[in-house]
Amino acid sequence: MGLPVLFAEDLSSREYHVVTCAITAWGSFSDIARGFMAALIEAIAIKRKMFFEYGGAPYHCLDVEVSKPTARGGQTLVRLKMRNLLTRAVFDRTFKAGEKFTEPDLVKVSASYQYAGSDGYHFMDDETFETLTLSGDMLGDDRLLLADSIVVQIQKYNGAPIGLEFPPHVEMTVAHTEPGTRGDTASGSVTKAATTDTGLEIRVPLFIKEGERVKVHTETREFAGRA
Repeated sequence: MGLPVLFAEDLSSREYHVVTCAITAWGSFSDIARGFMAALIEAIAIKRKMFFEYGGAPYHCLDVEVSKPTARGGQTLVRLKMRNLLTRAVFDRTFKAGEKFTEPDLVKVSASYQYAGSDGYHFMDDETFETLTLSGDMLGDDRLLLADSIVVQIQKYNGAPIGLEFPPHVEMTVAHTEPGTRGDTASGSVTKAATTDTGLEIRVPLFIKEGERVKVHTETREFAGRA
């Protein structure tokens, strides 16, 4: 932001610099304040898969149910099924429609899975090449979806990695499965148990053999076809 020409002519270069910095700083503070106000989310506006901050922790909305009042003067209530992104705990909580939450300082970065070690699971930031590490507790059973070199979205909260998001499908190799037989088909069974190279147990069609590459739905963990 510059100063008006007539005003600037009445100032020395030092005074001009001081006033310009003050106005620039004031503009920055205003932008921050506007951003903070815009970051408030009402409970009634929270939708499935949205992120919000509650009690000083970031949450992911898994499901939402709105209960409208049947009696005059009653309050609209919002029941959220929410996951704490720090502890991975999932629970239900009911809020008044007008209760407000802030948007968490949550960013996502693209990263490639590298390897697992005693200190956790290591990924490489695809832009900065920085190593990002997630503990086994942070991942839980999601670690079974970590195929070699899979590209994921790492979630950072206040600059620290806390979790990840998978693409819709991941490719894996079938490490073990029993051969399908005619008897299986005759009995009405059209799938069989299989274990992938990551240790994930899934159901696959009878024609799938050991060593084959398959696609798995990351949300449902179900067979999605041959890779």
